Amino acid sequence: MSNTQPEAPSLYAAREPIFPKRVHGKFRNLKWVLMIFTLGIYYLTPWIRWDRGPNLPDQAVLVDLANRRFFFFWIEIWPHEFYFVAGLLVMAGLGLFLFTSALGRVWCGYACPQTVWTDLFILVERWIEGDRNARLRLHRQKKLDFRKIRLRLTKWVAWFLIGLATGGAWVFYFTDAPTLAVDLVQGTAHPVAYTTMLILTATTFAFGGFAREQICIYACPWPRIQAAMMDEDTLVVGYRSWRGEPRGKQRDQEDSTTPAGDCIDCMACVNVCPMGIDIRDGQQLECITCALCIDACDDIMAKLGKPRGLIDYMALTDEIAEREGKAPKPIWKHVFRPRTILYTTLWSLVGVALVVALFMRSDIEATVAPVRNPTFVTLSDGSIRNTYDVRLRNKHGTDRPFQISVKGHPALRVQLEGTPYGAVTVPADSTQLQRVYIVAAAGSDPANSERWDIRLWVEDTSNGDRVYKDTIFNGRAN
Repeated sequence: MSNTQPEAPSLYAAREPIFPKRVHGKFRNLKWVLMIFTLGIYYLTPWIRWDRGPNLPDQAVLVDLANRRFFFFWIEIWPHEFYFVAGLLVMAGLGLFLFTSALGRVWCGYACPQTVWTDLFILVERWIEGDRNARLRLHRQKKLDFRKIRLRLTKWVAWFLIGLATGGAWVFYFTDAPTLAVDLVQGTAHPVAYTTMLILTATTFAFGGFAREQICIYACPWPRIQAAMMDEDTLVVGYRSWRGEPRGKQRDQEDSTTPAGDCIDCMACVNVCPMGIDIRDGQQLECITCALCIDACDDIMAKLGKPRGLIDYMALTDEIAEREGKAPKPIWKHVFRPRTILYTTLWSLVGVALVVALFMRSDIEATVAPVRNPTFVTLSDGSIRNTYDVRLRNKHGTDRPFQISVKGHPALRVQLEGTPYGAVTVPADSTQLQRVYIVAAAGSDPANSERWDIRLWVEDTSNGDRVYKDTIFNGRAN
């Protein structure tokens, strides 16, 4: 008897490249429109100019890391106002939950950067190598002749240029775009700019050109999360099996004595799918709800003279109702239901809160930090002095005079280090640390008490804007 153990089957399956076939239809047209729109926003936004005055950048959207500032048209976000960015991220998350619960993975199918750039790369590939059958023949061709080398190199060069433009557009968001463009061409830009462009060029080239659906299936966590956002009323791309089965070629159906379904097993829905799945097998993790299979199937149904909708956007409840001969729910009942209304309400509340906070914030700000070592100083005349570090923030585009005063007791007065006046000029769009002394006259209540509540007022004397900070005055009773 042989002791040879049978070889264990391999759990590894090599990736089969997917070559989606070109398709026409309303969903494909919608994807073209959204691709042009989103790519236009990404590539063109850094070049939009916005006049903010002589001391501020004139780029409409700019993440100014050097000065720790974020500019978005007329809005300027400072580092301590990061809650605005956090609020926008919360709104983005709630919006993703909302759209997924109502329409499945429409974000993945239409607006996700991976989908948009993959669509663009496939478009370039189709222009250069031809449609699906031509690309399949080229892929299966073992001989590496001049034509295959020429087509491959042409395609890769085009992909590289797209990746280079993608990386270049990204770095333009972090400094003045026209200036950086000149520096990049002349070779005088900062090495960080070249490094960032190189990394983004390589990742765009690899993800959009080669990884494609692998990123969606294995790298992206959202396919695993989406199940928690969806229910039986979520509209997703589905196959009406009750209408399409039993499937078969048209000639086989004509020869059969049993009633045939509308599906002629033409594989059009599979051939156009960028994920390479068969939607007739039911909902799958890989499906990104791009609806290209709907366009392909509707085109076949029109040629056969049969009604569209064999593959369509539908909910599980609709499919069950149709099987039982009942009318499906109207679309608005799928879109407006408790879950989506809750997400919409939360999304709206966060948005309103951000808008209110944006319009309520002051153009001047101040923070007060008492100096603790020592907590107070006794002057020669017996008065008590406390020291404070006051950080003044001027968000205006011009220099502003700030007057500092104290409230809490008539015996308290203010002295500013470096100036005999109670006012200091803060440069435009900047912060300034000012040392402030609060002095209590000898024998006064604040001087003789252990702790005395006071309020520091900061006033922009050019327009009357005021802010205040409450703090403590330490007396000799400590």
